[in-house]
Amino acid sequence: MPDSRILKHLDTLIDRYPQLENNRQPILDAYKLMEECYERDNKLLIAGNGGSAADSEHIAGELMKRFKIPRPVSEDFAQKLIEADPEAGAHLAKNLERGLMAIPLVAHEALSTAYINDVDGYGVFAQQLLGFGRPGDVFLGISTSGNSKNIMNAVAVAKALGIKVIGLTGAKGGRLAAAADVAVKAPETETFMIQELHLPIYHCLCLMLEEHFFG
Repeated sequence: MPDSRILKHLDTLIDRYPQLENNRQPILDAYKLMEECYERDNKLLIAGNGGSAADSEHIAGELMKRFKIPRPVSEDFAQKLIEADPEAGAHLAKNLERGLMAIPLVAHEALSTAYINDVDGYGVFAQQLLGFGRPGDVFLGISTSGNSKNIMNAVAVAKALGIKVIGLTGAKGGRLAAAADVAVKAPETETFMIQELHLPIYHCLCLMLEEHFFG
């Protein structure tokens, strides 16, 4: 069980959004999968469509640099930077921040459009997951319906590779909730209302991870 410093973020989320009370354990389970992934020095792979594609990049942005807590590089790495370039290295040592590796699969336009043009649009995330994914990684699939075909194709690849799957869906859950190792189902059925709850949920997960690794 995470300590109180980490759980306070989940408590704050539920206080602010009481309708998420039934998601307390799924959110905690999703956090545990991500924490274990990063403890192994693995990575998070994220995909979604439309607004959920924007959420994929948003999540990566929160994990790859400071969210709320300073993340300075180690003294050893800072020294190596200065040795590599005394002028630029000193600036980099002061300003670079440690990240938790997160790859939004929606961000690779040349690769995505090449696959769509040469094959089809439904395998675009699956192709990237096959290329980027390694056993021990975690795939976070975001689908308000839970039935996005390109997300489900990526889930199949994830399972074949030994990658755990977190599904972020709406109340109905769909195929994604049934297939995921952990499903967090926002208790709404309208797409925009589901997305309005997805943001505080993934912000909470990012805060919990940052607290554990950098707090």
